[in-house]
Amino acid sequence: MENAIIIENASVYMDENLVLKNINWTLERGARCFLMGANGAGKTTLVKMLMGFAWPVYGARVEILGNVYGQCNLQEVRKKIGWVSPFMQHWTSEDSKALHVVLSGLDGSLGLFRDVTEEEVDRAMAILTELNAAHLAERSWYALSSGEQVKFLIARALITSPEMLILDEPSVYMDLAGREYLLSEIERFANSRPDLTLIFITQRIEEIMPVFKHGMALKNGQIFKSGSTEEVLTEENLEQIFNIPVKLLKSENGRFWPVVGIR
Repeated sequence: MENAIIIENASVYMDENLVLKNINWTLERGARCFLMGANGAGKTTLVKMLMGFAWPVYGARVEILGNVYGQCNLQEVRKKIGWVSPFMQHWTSEDSKALHVVLSGLDGSLGLFRDVTEEEVDRAMAILTELNAAHLAERSWYALSSGEQVKFLIARALITSPEMLILDEPSVYMDLAGREYLLSEIERFANSRPDLTLIFITQRIEEIMPVFKHGMALKNGQIFKSGSTEEVLTEENLEQIFNIPVKLLKSENGRFWPVVGIR
């Protein structure tokens, strides 16, 4: 199986601080992988390195979707990577139509600054239909709930048919009901696109759905554990990652739920 990600001996400094140290990680194409860690563990910097916005020191190798960074056109590589973050929800003007946010993904812009073709609109609507959000397309962006906005941001990321999708804490601003609805949509969507490499970043153990078969945990800028979900999500590992006793309960739907302060 061809790898989507190959990272070797990667250390990254930000403002003269070492934030990632000796990262070695491979991930196969089509894998569903979660990435977790406490605040400051290095998750955001790792995403920046995947996107080519943060560079490791000399001697590292970063190969994404068959492209070796430093030997490729980064703009072209970024077109193959969809990135969704709730922090993008505030990057659009108040009068933006929700459909226009999706269409802005065609040019990687933070607004729609050109006329679009009928084929492009049809493509956007087809993706929104897949995400059960087509009926919201004509609404104002700020008339949508946080969960609805994230679904439109996912559609925005998918409109260029990326080979990799990074979901960066997509439910961080949501209440319980909104989060659970979004997670069910992500799981359904992930099962419908087996060729898409999907990376799900979270700090919340209960958000990790059974569709994610692989995982990696960061601690203090280093890989603490990488492997199958069962290998990463253990009470012993979580206690060391978050520095608090954790008891894991597994629900009937296959998700793990932490009870903190108990072992």
